[in-house]
Amino acid sequence: MLQNIGIPGLILILVIALIIFGPSKLPEIGRAFGNTLKEFKKATHDLVNGNGNDEVKPADDKTHLKAVEASQSKTGN
Repeated sequence: MLQNIGIPGLILILVIALIIFGPSKLPEIGRAFGNTLKEFKKATHDLVNGNGNDEVKPADDKTHLKAVEASQSKTGN
């Protein structure tokens, strides 16, 4: 999909991003994108290698209880 963009396409994307976000926001957006990509790669690597945590735990019992109560009040139970 991205193999056919080429240099002119990348320049066009950069110019549009510069117009939309301005020069002061581009480094911040790039940094956030890089961190997101790094976390995604790490999570993917952990899942492939079996290092991921298979057990999902609620944040805490009070938060879980409030969520259950809220969902029950919405359904009328």
